[in-house]
Amino acid sequence: MILVTGGAGFIGSNICADLEAAGRRDIAVADTLGHDGKWRNLAKRNLRDIVFPGEIEGWLAGRPRLDAVIHMGADSSTTATDGDHIAANNFRLSTRLWSWCAATGTPFVYASSAATYGDGTLGFDDDASAGALAQLRPLNLYGWSKHLFDRWAVERAAEGHAPPQWAGLKFFNVFGPNEGHKGDMRSLVAKTAKRIAAGDTITLFRSHRDGIADGEQRRDFVSVKDCCAAVSWLLDNPRVSGLFNLGTGRARSFRDLILATGAALGVEVSVDYADMPDAIRGQYQYFTEARMEKLRAAGFQRPFATLEVSVADYVCNHLMAADEYR
Repeated sequence: MILVTGGAGFIGSNICADLEAAGRRDIAVADTLGHDGKWRNLAKRNLRDIVFPGEIEGWLAGRPRLDAVIHMGADSSTTATDGDHIAANNFRLSTRLWSWCAATGTPFVYASSAATYGDGTLGFDDDASAGALAQLRPLNLYGWSKHLFDRWAVERAAEGHAPPQWAGLKFFNVFGPNEGHKGDMRSLVAKTAKRIAAGDTITLFRSHRDGIADGEQRRDFVSVKDCCAAVSWLLDNPRVSGLFNLGTGRARSFRDLILATGAALGVEVSVDYADMPDAIRGQYQYFTEARMEKLRAAGFQRPFATLEVSVADYVCNHLMAADEYR
């Protein structure tokens, strides 16, 4: 059996879809479903169990081991301000799951984030040495919580107290099906596709940094389907452990993203610009780009889809389809 925490969420539910497609039938999900329709992300899955987050440790206590724990559960809001809540959900629970996996010999794959890199001035090299990690300065509470656990995990592994396989995945800007429940945290493709189809003008943030044009802030946009392929590869390669970036390795602008969405719809997009809100202006990343050499050197050779291909797949096969869910 495989336990996927956050399994009803965006990346977690896509992982469940991939696991089922690969013939892994014993899948348990730990998550809350709430009232926002998140259950639809799992409506096509045949699950062994649904575990509420507060019951995870009791549920695990009755099992000698699992085939894997894939820990995608977290409060992923980059504007969160409740430090106690974030520490409990994103750090403390992660340490307890790690310790259980180490004690039982269960592989452990977890979600880290590109938010750990802060403003990017130190680059985006997934160097897991203690010295390199100590230099990173995340810009928000969410990024800090992920960075704190990365450092904790690396230290425990160095001490010899680690699961037989462990992998922390520094996800960059992931987009794709099953993100509808995320509200304002949805990708720009999800927010704008139907508006672009209707002929609306799309507003992007104006640049507040010299040398960067409006709409030319760049991110490493990566399809959730490519991310899930990397998770599946890790499960099939149990000797691979460590911290790994997970992006395409090529930054593209937000304007590129919007134009790709329009191209997928066969529509010419009108773009306007507005000032970035003061609340996020001081912690805004103008550039992210994953260095992917480490995961490639470990053996993951599957090519990542281009922005245009992955956006077209998402728009045409999900967002504009009668049934958008995987």
